[in-house]
Amino acid sequence: MASSEPVTIGRIVRPHGLKGDVVVESATDFGETRFRKGARVTIGGGRELTIAASRPQGDRWVVRFTGLETIEAVEGLRDRELQIEPDALGALPAGQYYLHDLVGCTVETVDGQVVGPVAIVYTGAAQAVLGINGPGGEVLVPMAGEICREVDIAARRIVIAPPEGLLDANRPTCEGTRAHD
Repeated sequence: MASSEPVTIGRIVRPHGLKGDVVVESATDFGETRFRKGARVTIGGGRELTIAASRPQGDRWVVRFTGLETIEAVEGLRDRELQIEPDALGALPAGQYYLHDLVGCTVETVDGQVVGPVAIVYTGAAQAVLGINGPGGEVLVPMAGEICREVDIAARRIVIAPPEGLLDANRPTCEGTRAHD
């Protein structure tokens, strides 16, 4: 079930230089495509921007937008997300999926215990981590192959083999609080 919500492909970190360039923290594996000259993105409020130029810089991108040619013109874009419409994503090969497609999938263990639905997918330096709404609060499950055994986007289901203690990490330890004398 594909989402109709815009997909975040990056976040503007800060201006870069004096000519309107910005540093973008990428949230995509397809930076060459998403940040190519002529690509269109939106930022909050539906404002559409066209990429005039870009180049990779380490694990980030330096991007310039058409019509924004000074540091003053881009300063207000700091911390804004760059988004595209889901129909601009393109199809992936069989067995691959976009991380945002995991949100809403039900997570269960290999023995059938329902953990809960995926509420968010955290990304960072290592692998993605599922934030699951469990009965005792958020449960974090790394998207490591030895843990996530099956991902079925069509069935909206993820099967995990959690290491001992992983699912108990956020469960309440007591039913209430007691006063001490």
